[in-house]
Amino acid sequence: MRMLQRWMRRLGMTLLLPVAGITLLSAQPVQCTGPYRGLPEDEMERRIDTLLSRLTLEEKVAMCHAQSKFSSKGAERLGIPELWMSDGPHGVRAEIMWDSWLYAGWTNDSITAFPALTCLAATFDPAAARAYGRSVGEEARYRHKDILLGPGVNIYRHPLNGRNFEYMGEDPFLAARMVVPYVQGVQENGVAACVKHYALNNQERWRGHINVQVSERALREIYLPAFRAAVTRGHAWSIMAAYNKVDGAWCSENEMLLNKILKGEWGFDGVVISDWGAAHSTRGAALHGLDIEMGTGPGRPGVSPKNYYDHYYLANPFLEELKKGTLDVKVLDGKVRRILRLMYRTTMAPQRPLGRKNNPEHLDVAYRVATEGIVLLKNERRFFPLEDKEGLTIAVIGENAVKKMTVGGGSSELKARFEISPLQGLQNAYRKATIRYAQGYASGKYAWDREVPVEADTDSLREAAVQLAQKADVVLFIGGLNKNHFQDCEGADRRQYGLPFGQDALLDALTRVNPHVGVILISGNAVAMPWLDKVEGVMQAWYLGSMAGKAIADVVEGTVNPSGKLPFSFPKRLKDNGAIAFGRTSYPGDSINVQYKEGLLVGYRWFDTKKIEPLFAFGHGLSYTTFRLLDIKSDRKKYASGDTICVLVTITNSGDRDGAEVVQVYAGKPDSHVMRPLKELKGFRRVFLKKGESRRIVIPVAVDDLAYWDEPSHDWKVEQGDYLLYVGNASDNIARKIRITVGP
Repeated sequence: MRMLQRWMRRLGMTLLLPVAGITLLSAQPVQCTGPYRGLPEDEMERRIDTLLSRLTLEEKVAMCHAQSKFSSKGAERLGIPELWMSDGPHGVRAEIMWDSWLYAGWTNDSITAFPALTCLAATFDPAAARAYGRSVGEEARYRHKDILLGPGVNIYRHPLNGRNFEYMGEDPFLAARMVVPYVQGVQENGVAACVKHYALNNQERWRGHINVQVSERALREIYLPAFRAAVTRGHAWSIMAAYNKVDGAWCSENEMLLNKILKGEWGFDGVVISDWGAAHSTRGAALHGLDIEMGTGPGRPGVSPKNYYDHYYLANPFLEELKKGTLDVKVLDGKVRRILRLMYRTTMAPQRPLGRKNNPEHLDVAYRVATEGIVLLKNERRFFPLEDKEGLTIAVIGENAVKKMTVGGGSSELKARFEISPLQGLQNAYRKATIRYAQGYASGKYAWDREVPVEADTDSLREAAVQLAQKADVVLFIGGLNKNHFQDCEGADRRQYGLPFGQDALLDALTRVNPHVGVILISGNAVAMPWLDKVEGVMQAWYLGSMAGKAIADVVEGTVNPSGKLPFSFPKRLKDNGAIAFGRTSYPGDSINVQYKEGLLVGYRWFDTKKIEPLFAFGHGLSYTTFRLLDIKSDRKKYASGDTICVLVTITNSGDRDGAEVVQVYAGKPDSHVMRPLKELKGFRRVFLKKGESRRIVIPVAVDDLAYWDEPSHDWKVEQGDYLLYVGNASDNIARKIRITVGP
């Protein structure tokens, strides 16, 4: 019976066992094609009270820990279903075996691969984030998932973090604005978004034990705002606690982070799920905020693989403490109440859409985000767009032109139904010009837990590429990073800031034989560019998912005008980055502790305040057309706390192509009595204009968003006095400064 129920649930069916006196909505509710509709809050809590009174102690404890790699138990006796999870956030991961990390070998679990979240952040487009979340949520729902493990909103602190590509950049305001619609979009499908990794998981090196030491103010102003927004505005139903420690306490057992801030101040009423294997003690997990313990193997040293889920910290050891009375049953009931609440929002909701996958609408969203997120970094002599014309010979060089990027990277790897490579996309787009390809360099096979040596004859690859470039009219070098270990990959950080696998030397050789070289970087991180002055154009193309090749080709050829903006800064040298500048104690730490010595000065805040010129600044992104920002002003000059400042801008497309621009508003307080960055992003708006079109726009800035975290009072404070508003289209390209006053 148990096996039958389990497989019926996985196939979307339910065998309910009736229990006298309990009215349950179907454990796998009636499907609908209309909008998701949850239970009214009072009715949901009433039903939870009833179930809590009927569940046994053993059944409750069983709901608080994993039963397989990606599921936790319900209560079969009462018809309460299991919870099924899947890795995200760029798409739904292929099916994993019940009790191992091997793939199950299903033939119907391929999906749409969406662009990485760095690309989504580069769009500066909350509407695109909503469409993205809704689409990936539909695919999760189709696959009968209750929790999607994403999005990730850890701050881009330095360019060596192996998981930066999964996050939304270096600015907390941008990440907060983008995560809210993503969460809402996912949860429209009756699927819980699980926002991760809470908190301060800003490096993969030693992530399993490193203790982060950070000021209270930097924690509140830089590293928590996106999580806060996901909870208080996005109403996320679940949060994933990180591996690392913060101020000496594991994130999965952290009284300050989980009970005081998340569940207390922010009023989070959902479920805290551990990262896999991130719990470390029964009492710590029980008392300090963890609700469901997930893991990868035996929960405790010396435990046999047989039934090892029963030996997790929140399994039999938890049950024993409860039976002895050393832990109060109220602690358990609080966790189970949250789990049941999550179930009534997902797997026991009265109506959930059917879900969809691999449909044209999802591919359209993936393509839209990809094209909006591609950033044109440099464009001398109008190298881009590259016109398709008879007689033109284009040498496409680089392994990333053909390498699959949906595979690899760790837990975010995907089994895409298809992935259009950049070379394939260019070949489809260019019908008149002649395209020839050379690999140029080799990276070795994919591995996410080790480095695999290169087996190719690299000298021969380079020589063939140089010969091809010498005969071509123009060269498109498609390189960057990939999702191998020590690249953009979970489990380890990058070992170098420069391009790997000899790409810098290859580019130097290519520019010596052909002056017309354009570079397309595929990566989720900043890289050094010693060859920048020698090439005519550079595009940052990210990991773009299923539609990668088409999106890249359409931007290169000019069908689409590039409009992405960098969500993080590119330093000229690695030591120019704030986290790196303070030496090993600041990154990567001494293997026990890492001290965030740069404090608030993360990303462009560091470059601006310290007057260090970046290679490319936060918010930077060129276009094939030109935009002018005119008649910039605020609606008035004096404001009070609680007011909204309206920044008025006339934006004109003065070029010869339709296109989109992102107007950005930063704020700074020159005479502050506390240390502040020179300026901080506080508003933005993406605007599409036809050539010659002008539009008057309003960008709201909440006065309360000008607040700083006051450590003596442990609260937010809006400082009175004069502020400067910086209005432009990049953090280093300000069109006008406006002085305003905040008073009583």
